[in-house]
Amino acid sequence: MKCCLKGVLALLVALAAQGVWAQELRLGFVNTQRILRDAEPAKAAQRKIESEFGKRDKELQDMAARLKSLNERLERDASVINESERQRRQREFAELDKDFQRKQREFREDLNQRQNEEVQVLIDRANRIIKQIAEQERYDLIVQDAVYWSPRIDITDKVLRALAAAK
Repeated sequence: MKCCLKGVLALLVALAAQGVWAQELRLGFVNTQRILRDAEPAKAAQRKIESEFGKRDKELQDMAARLKSLNERLERDASVINESERQRRQREFAELDKDFQRKQREFREDLNQRQNEEVQVLIDRANRIIKQIAEQERYDLIVQDAVYWSPRIDITDKVLRALAAAK
């Protein structure tokens, strides 16, 4: 990140030294985090993912509740059940817990993969729109994500509106 910023600064200094400022260099900034959070396609993708993974999430929650109930019952009844019954319940709990851990891990992996796919689609769309805005409005440089930017060069709202309109 620092290397990229240094490169941009070096470019700006070089352009300034060559008198490009006289031509008025046009800069823009896009806040990628706002795009990923506030863009209508991002919200739609989140709703889509929630609907895709809602059933599995509910199953995991039910399984966790069952595990908790089994564990509480095992602890409560430990002193009044015989050794073979206690071992059977412990095995049942251990098997269910192992299955739960596996399903939970698979769920997280699948969810992360889907989220990454949707983010990449959104980023690709946003980058195409940013390029269109840059060409139409004759920007010389548009930067995504920076430590500081002036609100007067922030074109994030334009990108958000274009993404909403480009459904």
